[in-house]
Amino acid sequence: ASGETEAMQAGRSLLRVATAATTAPRVAMKLSSALPLLAAFAPAVSAFAPSAPRAAFVPRAAGAGAARSYSSTTSTALAANVLKLSDPNEELLNDVDVFIFDCDGVIWRGDSLIDGIPETLSKLRSLGKKMFFVTNNSTKSRKGYKSKFDSLGLDVPPEEIFSSSFAAAAYLEQTDFKSSGKKVYVIGEVGIGEELDLIGVDWFGG
Repeated sequence: ASGETEAMQAGRSLLRVATAATTAPRVAMKLSSALPLLAAFAPAVSAFAPSAPRAAFVPRAAGAGAARSYSSTTSTALAANVLKLSDPNEELLNDVDVFIFDCDGVIWRGDSLIDGIPETLSKLRSLGKKMFFVTNNSTKSRKGYKSKFDSLGLDVPPEEIFSSSFAAAAYLEQTDFKSSGKKVYVIGEVGIGEELDLIGVDWFGG
């Protein structure tokens, strides 16, 4: 929609992913890695769908002054119900529209592409499936991960890449942190600083 920030658009995308993940009868997606990112986008998502199913982020009861935490019950339940597929076409591809991939150990190992990944992604795209690639590795910005996908010969658009560094910056952008005039002290990798630079938030540390 006109006037939406990148973070808002990302929030919309992740809401659709979360809803699909919890309504599909047979889910073969690795949702556990996406949950921390979904939690970071909670303000953006709730602004668009306050009555939507709370699929990806479930606040647990907390005492006064306690920090909000998020339950992994949903991801545990999904993992327990994933079936071993004897016929992927019949049991998976016909019923699932959205696939979420972790990156490290799933798409690549170090700087080496895992066998079968290009063919798998090509097959899913040819069938019109939506895909998202998530990682809690903050060593790179989203631009950095785009470059890594390119170097491995994978044509993945930036809109499908969600890293923890991008999630942190998107959260600060959504909450209008920049207007506070404060700086962010980064305890993390260079990717976080690169993402903060993109939204014009001053930072130090790292």
